[in-house]
Amino acid sequence: MSFEVAADAYDRYMGRFSRPLAAEFLAWAGAGDGPPVLDVGCGPGALTTTLVDALGAQHVAAVDPSESFVSAVVLRLPGVDARHASAERLPFDDGTFGAAYAQLVVHFMTDPVAGLAEMRRVVRPGGTVAACVWNFGVGSPIGPFWDAAHEIDPHAPVETGRPGTREGELARFAADAGLADVVGGTVEVDIPMATFEEWWEPFTFRVGPAGDYVASLSPDTRERLRDACRKRLPDAPFDVTARAWAVRATA
Repeated sequence: MSFEVAADAYDRYMGRFSRPLAAEFLAWAGAGDGPPVLDVGCGPGALTTTLVDALGAQHVAAVDPSESFVSAVVLRLPGVDARHASAERLPFDDGTFGAAYAQLVVHFMTDPVAGLAEMRRVVRPGGTVAACVWNFGVGSPIGPFWDAAHEIDPHAPVETGRPGTREGELARFAADAGLADVVGGTVEVDIPMATFEEWWEPFTFRVGPAGDYVASLSPDTRERLRDACRKRLPDAPFDVTARAWAVRATA
């Protein structure tokens, strides 16, 4: 899946969650076999920025299928080798990197096993391949949104069936992709919200499946959804606890 939306809109929608997740995910995944490293499905650069802060832009490459996100990374992080490409067809030679990471991406890959196999291909033997996706069962930061959506509309889309979002799936994908020393785990972050509107407004930016769903609703139904979401969240200020399934393995 491609997200051809403005980078700033995506930042306000998912970046508020993916930025703090990046630091925790990299701490859990480890440094691999050293630089250079690759960010697969980089979006506007949440994980890429964390990698640059740790290693320097000259040691970081990034790919994404959305042109707008690649352009944002080029502007925001000069020196990063940012390219327009999908996970399933990475434009790099075998054994180029010491590690390859995919944050919040596997569940949008056309073929998750092929994507992870490509990550294995471009990583040096002994290097690290790691990925994480939201736990849509009990830990997604947008879980209250979908719960409210299904309360008012039984035919609303379902994200819990996306590949990799259930316990153990990422590890199975990694093993099927030919990776070794596969370890599954979880990563958790708490994100403060000063107001309900801070949490709700980004859903109106038409980013991702949730944004597309909101855009499809009539004004009255959208207001019903907003009210249903408010009832599911604590009084502001509140924290959103977000949990992600994670996997790390050896190429």
